[in-house]
Amino acid sequence: MASSATKDIARHRVRAQLLARTTTLARPAEVVGHLGAVQAQDYAGALWAIGVRLAGARATDVERAIEERTLVRTWPMRGTLHFVASADARWMVDLLAPRAAAGAASRLRSMGIDERVVSRARRTLEKQLEGGRRLTRPAAYRALEQTGISTRGERGLHVLWRLAHDGVLCLGPREGKQPTLVLLEEWLPGAKRLPRDEALAELARRYFTSHGPATDRDFAWWSGLTLADARPAIDSAGKALKQETLAGQPHWFATSFGGRVSTRSTGLAHALPPYDELLVGYADRTAALQAPGAVRLTPFDVLGPVVVVDGQVVATWRRPVRGRRAACSISWLTSPSKARTTRVGRALGLYARFFGFETEGPR
Repeated sequence: MASSATKDIARHRVRAQLLARTTTLARPAEVVGHLGAVQAQDYAGALWAIGVRLAGARATDVERAIEERTLVRTWPMRGTLHFVASADARWMVDLLAPRAAAGAASRLRSMGIDERVVSRARRTLEKQLEGGRRLTRPAAYRALEQTGISTRGERGLHVLWRLAHDGVLCLGPREGKQPTLVLLEEWLPGAKRLPRDEALAELARRYFTSHGPATDRDFAWWSGLTLADARPAIDSAGKALKQETLAGQPHWFATSFGGRVSTRSTGLAHALPPYDELLVGYADRTAALQAPGAVRLTPFDVLGPVVVVDGQVVATWRRPVRGRRAACSISWLTSPSKARTTRVGRALGLYARFFGFETEGPR
C-alpha cells in the first residue's frame, strides 16, 4: 500500500522541479540555475529535460543559450556531464569536481595518465584553443597525438575529462553532431568564484529549493559531497530551508513553498527523458515509484525515458524517429484509463513540438 506521505513527497517535487506548469521562468539558463544542474550525457534528453520545464520552448532555444554562453555543458560533479548556468560553472567546478577527479586518479594512472601527461595535454590544448578557438573531440585527439599523447581506447576521453575537472576545458556549441571544446576561462570570462563555505551553502539552498523535499543523503548523492560536508552545508543555508519529518525521515525543502509539504494532486502527465532530475536527483527514488506495477521496473528502466503522472512513474516510453516523424511507443505498467491515455498523448505531443517532429501519436 502506497504511503500517503511518500506520495506527498512526490507531488511536492513535481512543483519544486518546475513540472507543475506554474513557473514564471522564461529562459533555459533560469531553469537550469533553479535546478542547480541537469545531467547531460544524453544530449537530446538533456535538451528536453530543460524544455519540458519551459512553456512553449523549442530545442533551438536551448541551443541558442549555449551559443550565447548563458548555459554551458561540462563535468561539475559526480564525474558526469551536466548543463549548468554559466554564472554557476566556475564555482561549482571548483567546489565539486576535485573530489570526482581524486576518486578516478588510480584508474587514470592504470591507463598511463599521470600528472606529467595531464600537464602536457593542458599545454597542448591551451595553445590550440587560445584566442576563442574551438576544437571538436577528433581534432583535439589529433593535437594530442601530435605531441606524443596516445588517445587510443578511452585514453583521449579521460584526458579531456580530467582537464575539464581541473577547470581548463568545457564544452561549447556543437559543430554538426560533434560537441566542441573551449577554454573555460575564455568562454566564460569573469565567471564568479565563491569561498568554499559560501559555495556549500548556496549549493544546499539551490538543491533543496528545486528538489525538495529531500534528505541529506539525497543531497550528498546528487552533489557528490560527503555527508560530513553535506550536513553543515544544509545548516549554512539557514532560514531558506524548512525541515519536516516525512515518511519517518527528516526532509528539507524551501520555506518559500509555504511551510508544509503540498498534498495537492497535480494530475499532470509528463514524458521525461533519460536521467531526468525528477528521478536521477535522489539517492532514494521510491517516492516516484508508488504506482501499481512500479515494483517491476529495473534501475535501468527508472533512469530511462519514463512517463510520470502526478509524480508517479506509470510507464516507460521510446521514441523511434523516421525522418522527421516520431512514432512514440509506451509500455504501461498497468492498463491506462482513456483520460490518462489522452493526457500522456498531449505530453508526447509537447515533446514532438519541442524538437520539430511530426508525431504519429503513442502506440
